[in-house]
This record gives sequence, structure tokens and C-alpha cells, in this order.
Amino acid sequence: MKTSSHKIIEDIISIDIKPLIILSGYMGSISHGTHIPKENGIDDKDVMGIMVLPEQYYFGLSQKDCIDRFVGEWDIVMYEVKKFISLLLNANPNVLGLLWLPENLYVHKDEYGQAFIENRKMFLTKKCYASFCGYAYSQLHRMTHLAFKGYMGEKRKNLVLQHGYDTKNAAHLIRLLRMGIEALVEGELHVFRHDAEQLKSIKRGEWTLEQVKTEAERLFRAMETAYVNSKLPDAPDKEKAEKLLCEIIRSNLAKK
Repeated sequence: MKTSSHKIIEDIISIDIKPLIILSGYMGSISHGTHIPKENGIDDKDVMGIMVLPEQYYFGLSQKDCIDRFVGEWDIVMYEVKKFISLLLNANPNVLGLLWLPENLYVHKDEYGQAFIENRKMFLTKKCYASFCGYAYSQLHRMTHLAFKGYMGEKRKNLVLQHGYDTKNAAHLIRLLRMGIEALVEGELHVFRHDAEQLKSIKRGEWTLEQVKTEAERLFRAMETAYVNSKLPDAPDKEKAEKLLCEIIRSNLAKK
């Protein structure tokens, strides 16, 4: 029996897209265990997925690399499989996370989506250092820049004004650094956070700006040490990744 959330997602995703999806799951704060419902917080509900498009997108002139739909509190993005694997090869923290979800957070998974999960460690390399640090620095800048963006609701703006920094960016900053260190040291990506309650306390503004900056400075140093000592390969095996990609596209199109 499908949950009400699954039904909402199916209603948002148009009927012509559904047969193309090989893997999808809850992302963002839901996947991290840090979701604070809208009535009490500022979180959206994120879903990400991978699509294998019809053959004209691979042999013809048609082009499309993602479909992004934002309806109410739901933000749903579906990446074309070639686009998705290109992001994986660059150790994009967001797309990597889709392959490391707890089983109960997958919305849809077929044999091709499972193949991605079984080969996920192929994409976990020392490139995580640059990607996770890069995203963290971006959150650090946005945290204190105090530039109100169009996507920020009144509740989030009020939190920024109240605390003098963007608490949501601060929680992302600390989470990204901790996840990057774990990946480099353990060779595992812990998407669902053991420190979720602490991250939620940061999001609620229960840490001072100085506390956030001090912890971030410590984690940036720890990330550098983790990178130097990491046993992960320097970069992913592109030939192996391309073979996986071709097998998934070829088999999927043949099946259809």
C-alpha cells in the first residue's frame, strides 16, 4: 500500500515521466533525519530520481538533462541518467546521497536503480574533499551574507533577522563537513545523520554564530587531515562508470 507522500509525488510527476524513472528517493532534510515540518520550521520536502529517457534522446536530436518541479512544499528533480552519472563522477554531494539512503526512504527502485546502488562505491573518491568543502564554503558564505532570496519564506527571513545568520545554511555547513570527513575516513556516506538532533538545534538557532564558526573551522581542518590520510582512490574509474552507464541505457531501452 502506497503512503500518502508517495501518492502526492505520483500526482506531481506527470504520467509520461513515471515509466522512465529507475530510482527515486526522499532527499534533503528527510533523508538526513533533520526535517522540521512547515508548521514549526522552514523545510521543504525533497525527492530526487534518475530517468532513462526514450531512445531519441540518445540517438536523435532531442535533449533534456533534468526535470524539476516545485509544488507547494515539494521539490522534485529527476536527472537523466547521463547527467546523473556526470555529477557522480564529480562527487556531487547531493546526487551521491541518493545512492546511500536507508531502504525505507526509496520511493521507487528497479533493477537498474539497484545496479547504481550496488556500484556506489565506485564514485566515492578523494574528489569528495573538493566537492564537500566547496559546498560547505558556499553555505558558510550564504550563512552570513544576509541576502534574502526569493525562495526564502517569511519564517526563514525572520530567523535570519533574529539570529544574525541563516541557521539553515549553518546546519548544512556542519553536516556537509561531517559527511565529507566520514566519507574520506570510512569510505561510507552516512546520509541519515546520527547527529540529527544537534543539526536540528543549529537549524532552530540554538547555536550562536560564534559556535557555528568555531565548529566549522575545526571541521575544515579535520577534512584536510582526512584527505591527506584517506585510502580512497584519487578519482573514479571513468571507463568502469561508462560501462555501467551503457549497460543500463542499453538494457533499459531493449526492455521497453
